Amino acid sequence: MSADDVLKKLPPSGFLKVTSENPVQLSQENRAALIRRGNEFFNKGETEMARRIFLTTRYSDGLIRVGDRLALAGRPLDALAAYWAAPCPEKVELLIGRMSGVVSQWLREGKGIETT
Repeated sequence: MSADDVLKKLPPSGFLKVTSENPVQLSQENRAALIRRGNEFFNKGETEMARRIFLTTRYSDGLIRVGDRLALAGRPLDALAAYWAAPCPEKVELLIGRMSGVVSQWLREGKGIETT
C-alpha cells in the first residue's frame, strides 16, 4: 500500500479514533513517506490534514507541532487532543492548568458564587 493509498482511506472530516487495538500497519517506507507528506501539509498551513496523517502514523513530534499551532490559534481543546495523542504529558498538564484557571476565573466572576 502506497502513501497515497493510505491518504485516500482517511475520513474526509471528523476526529480519528486513536487506539492501540487495531493500529494501521505501515511499512517503514510508507510511514516515512506519509510523515513527509504530513510535514508538507503542515508547512503549507494545512494543519488538519497534517494532524490526520500524524495521527495515522503515530508521529509524536508532528502531533506536538500541530498542538502548538492549534493552541496559538485559540483552539485549546483541539490542541489538548493533539498533545494527548502524541503523548506529551508536560504540554497536556500545562494546557489543563491554563484551562482550569480560566474556568476558575469564570466561576469567581459569576453572580451568586462565593469564593473561599
